[in-house]
Amino acid sequence: MRRTRIVATIGPASDDDRVIKELIGAGVDVFRLSFAHGDIPSGIERLRRIRALAPDLALMVDIPGPKIRAGSFGTTPVELQLASEIELVGGFDEQSTAARISVERLGVLPMLRIGDKIHIGDGGVSLDVISTGKNVRAIVSSGGTVQGKPGLSLPSSILDGRLPTDEDRERLEALRGESFDILAISFVRSAFDIVSVRTVLSRSDVMMMAKIETSEGIENLGEIIEVSDAIMVARGDLGVRMPIEEVPHLQKEIVLQGIRYARPVVVATQMLESMTHAQVPTRAEVTDVANAVLDGASAVMLSGETAIGDDPVGVVVTMDRIIRRAEKSFDYVTWGATLGIQHITDTASHAIRITGAITGAAWRAAMEEDAVAIVACTRSGMTARAISRFRPPMPIVAITPSEATARQMRCSWGVQEIYLSPATDIGDLCDFAVTQIKLSGLAKSGDTVVVMAGSASGGAAITDTVRMIIVP
Repeated sequence: MRRTRIVATIGPASDDDRVIKELIGAGVDVFRLSFAHGDIPSGIERLRRIRALAPDLALMVDIPGPKIRAGSFGTTPVELQLASEIELVGGFDEQSTAARISVERLGVLPMLRIGDKIHIGDGGVSLDVISTGKNVRAIVSSGGTVQGKPGLSLPSSILDGRLPTDEDRERLEALRGESFDILAISFVRSAFDIVSVRTVLSRSDVMMMAKIETSEGIENLGEIIEVSDAIMVARGDLGVRMPIEEVPHLQKEIVLQGIRYARPVVVATQMLESMTHAQVPTRAEVTDVANAVLDGASAVMLSGETAIGDDPVGVVVTMDRIIRRAEKSFDYVTWGATLGIQHITDTASHAIRITGAITGAAWRAAMEEDAVAIVACTRSGMTARAISRFRPPMPIVAITPSEATARQMRCSWGVQEIYLSPATDIGDLCDFAVTQIKLSGLAKSGDTVVVMAGSASGGAAITDTVRMIIVP
């Protein structure tokens, strides 16, 4: 049973009913749809179509934030040669070429200064501004190929730090009535950004995922994690805006802090980049994916590999193989024991602290008694995520009366099976859990199962009850 989840980005190469079904069969847990590309009606139509094709999977919608994009280079890679000169022009829906790049954001070109550096995409291609004024010209300081509508990373002083942007608000208004499970928020710099976006969307059933990709996001990581529901290590822009040698260490810190607070953490960008066009990944990429698993990441994400790649399904199959092998070497005991001695800060809410303590006790009981499964009876998913952070070696079974919560569990590590139940009484839930565990084949008579739930006196938001049940 694979525990680390796979997120796949939908794009021109995978936006086909047959391919989507094959991706599901290959092991995708979460589909990511970027609303930074194309018009909103087309994005909504795609969202509805994929929801119909994948009713049990989680759908992640990614809004652009203050991201600046180039006009499309088309589907064929365009070579930007070292030392060549390029003109930058403002405009929307204009084609970009090797000699002329359209910048889809009004008012930013006049703010550029000679010597400013512009990174294209994930930073592999870079430009240095050599002249400003009516026409901005730049020279290629790091060459390479580009295609599609890549992001442009400009100096931080140019970016509007306000979230949500006007473009985001337009998308949030259109998304408010749609069925999706996770909202990925770009360029989060503070807790206030998450609170602002959550207020505009006005949906309590959608998880807010903060994308950490700026120095401000790193500086305010603790407060961002506390108000978010999930975290993404967005290594593309993070590697452009921070010293690149810091990225591996920042990744480990973000993963660890996020999981301590029971937040699913997704590691993204260039995981199997070479497989966009190659049949096999590089050895370095395989090592990168395996290390993300060993770091404890909840999920790993495929971007261009499935969005514009030659073989989206093959990439997922390869990712699945790498994860499964890495999980065989994961040190479950040491991880849980180390996490258990680290305390949640005093600023955490009363409910979070109680749930943290109870799930810690449940993990210890399950390990000491060699339980065959841990059952989390949950409405919001908080209980399942809280026990998942300990990375137990036995399956975690989440029982929830909410279909939205069931789908959101698809981004949580190790929650291998979801059973829906309308039961609300703790006794009913425990009996239902044991019955389902036996039916699934996870347990037989005499096995131990640990069950967690909230009691009537504790309140719906608090997990305050642990039961150890011997299967009859």
